[in-house]
Amino acid sequence: MVMGKIHSIETCGTVDGPGIRYVVFMQGCPLRCAYCHNPDTWDYSCGKEVSTDEIFNDVKRYIPYMKASGGGVTLTGGEPTLQPEFCEDLFKKLKASFIHTALDTSGYVDIDKVKELVKYTDLFLLDIKHIDDEGHKKLTGVSNRKTLEFAKYISDEGKKMWIRHVIVPGITDDMEEIKKLADFVSSLKNVDRVEILPYHKMGVYKYDVLGIPYRLKGINPPDTSKIEEIKEEFKKRGMKAV
Repeated sequence: MVMGKIHSIETCGTVDGPGIRYVVFMQGCPLRCAYCHNPDTWDYSCGKEVSTDEIFNDVKRYIPYMKASGGGVTLTGGEPTLQPEFCEDLFKKLKASFIHTALDTSGYVDIDKVKELVKYTDLFLLDIKHIDDEGHKKLTGVSNRKTLEFAKYISDEGKKMWIRHVIVPGITDDMEEIKKLADFVSSLKNVDRVEILPYHKMGVYKYDVLGIPYRLKGINPPDTSKIEEIKEEFKKRGMKAV
């Protein structure tokens, strides 16, 4: 029996992959993104311990909704790849039942540890936080080298991807860096879409509850016009940007 730590479950998610999705929020994350709206998933010692059998048996109740909508199961977090054995075992069970699988990840992972997991993943929701390495370190606490290497790896493996990029005014909205990001993403194969996500403040209250300083105080969500300008850079390169 393969066990893992999860934070929570959303049974009818609609934003983490196609269709209606059963979304598992995994516990634990090596990044400390300044805008993270799930800081309560960072600490691996927290959360609930469950088996892949428990999750799979619960998922089966929602198969009609997933099948009718073209949905499936998404593992997010936190960072799912911190628990590769759990993710791999669950995805194996799901694929045996013809259920679509998606992995929402920062890509901050040692590739050798997830090669089997990659085989059982239909779609990667890859969140590229910052194309500049120093900017990435300031924003997340870690280098972006592993993320970019992982992006190239799953591209070479022929896996479908959605790229996600959060726009934080003054941090990730510089147009020269956006152009570099667009150039990098356009070099990847099988990118179905690029999601340009505006920074929001919906998780700020959690920082107060957890006693964690919030580093983006005073920063407001970006203007709609800025989001459209950024989307246009990806569209110029023939990509679908939403």
